[in-house]
Amino acid sequence: MSPTRSGARGRRHAPGAGRAPADRNSGPELSGTNLVRAGDHNQRVTLHAIRVNGPVTRAEIAGMTGLTPASIANITNRLLEDRLVLRAGHQRGVRGQPAVKYVINPDSCFSLGLNIDRDHVTMIVLDFVGTIRARVSREIAFAKPAHVRRFVSRSIDQLLGKVGIARDRLIGMGVAFPDDLARTRLPEQPDDYDVWATVRVDTMLGDLLGIPVFLENDAAAAAIGEMQFGAGHHYRSFFYLLVTAALGGGLVADGSYFRGANGRSGEIGWLHSRTALGDVEQLQRIVSLSALYSRLAAEGIRVTSPADLGGVGLAGRGVIDAWIEEATNALLDSFVAINCLINPEAILIGGRLPAALIDRLASALNLRLGRSAAQVPAVAPVSRAALADDAPAVGAAILPFSDRFLPTRYALLKSA
Repeated sequence: MSPTRSGARGRRHAPGAGRAPADRNSGPELSGTNLVRAGDHNQRVTLHAIRVNGPVTRAEIAGMTGLTPASIANITNRLLEDRLVLRAGHQRGVRGQPAVKYVINPDSCFSLGLNIDRDHVTMIVLDFVGTIRARVSREIAFAKPAHVRRFVSRSIDQLLGKVGIARDRLIGMGVAFPDDLARTRLPEQPDDYDVWATVRVDTMLGDLLGIPVFLENDAAAAAIGEMQFGAGHHYRSFFYLLVTAALGGGLVADGSYFRGANGRSGEIGWLHSRTALGDVEQLQRIVSLSALYSRLAAEGIRVTSPADLGGVGLAGRGVIDAWIEEATNALLDSFVAINCLINPEAILIGGRLPAALIDRLASALNLRLGRSAAQVPAVAPVSRAALADDAPAVGAAILPFSDRFLPTRYALLKSA
């Protein structure tokens, strides 16, 4: 299913389907077809093969996709004409005429990624190879729709001007925000924050930009970003834990983002566990930045952003130590369940929690899970995600590329 522009959650284009599992270091597997009616699909698959594996030759692309050399020649010629790919030298050390190598043209097109959350708003400009060309972020507590609209309106031209990109080079905007932005109650959340439940974000922003707007859950967007430009090039199946003001999760299975029946897979924050005092709470009330800030506030230490966590002093570091232990205990049963029910290759932790704290949390979880290894069929390693705190914005920015250029396993299905 392709991403939507009508306010429904995005549906990500999967990188391929129907083939045997690949080696974990080979990147997403690709599957083309030589049917005439699948020309657009074949071009998407070819473009994705170049994007993930380039620089590559036509022969290498044919081997990756299963398409004929003649099909690949026609497709690469079209991609060159459209300036979506570039020639990047020749293959050396082989007999005969050296083969041309192809890479993605990073300047072919751009998209915007916007991440709206309870404690910040971030917007990026992403190029087609996944490089963040420009970024602006504001620490805004519980920003209302009007605040976000004003932020985008004031920032867009300044952001594009920094890197010399004209508006007509943008193919769309992706927006990542929590599904339960208004429903989940966090400390200090104002009563009127539930206004988000009445707002269509695509409509609110679409008239500002004049380009398609795609919506996605923030944890799903982060997992999609990681799949496309992070650890997804090494793992075909992983669970993504997003630590922000709340707690979310996303599941990538066999190289595709898995949504579940209602698009709500991975909602780990709604599970329950016990606090250090023995009280039963939702995981997101224990393992989240808002939970950590509340613990620090109880000791008289005021923290309003992740950057503040590096300067909390000796007393604050003691609170953080205790929170790491509590978070590890709270997550343990859920991580055992993820290993048993999903059997991922890895569990990746990302979000706005500082990298050093993610590494400490991952290390503690690996230690505890290792003790359970004898009672669990398989235990996946826990590690820090590659894309860090901008992963939701990056994943959101991928949605316009997915809609226009990337392959989907549903491309050959007939419409009803």
